[in-house]
Amino acid sequence: MRLDKYLKVSRLIKRRTVANEACDAGRVKINDKVARASAEVKIGDIIEIAFGAKTVKAEVLKVQETVRKEDAEDMFRYC
Repeated sequence: MRLDKYLKVSRLIKRRTVANEACDAGRVKINDKVARASAEVKIGDIIEIAFGAKTVKAEVLKVQETVRKEDAEDMFRYC
């Protein structure tokens, strides 16, 4: 699955366009490498997102195309 779609589906970032802009600005890393919006996300990857002064790290646990809001937190684990 594409990184921007994963960020939206997992609700780490609320909108896909915002996820796309964050990737273009170089604020998103997968396994310590700056990632583009089109990068493939796999189970076990560590995603790091820089929100201003705050940084969020999450490990990918599931990759699904559609998820209910209640089940979205099961897709990742904060590191």
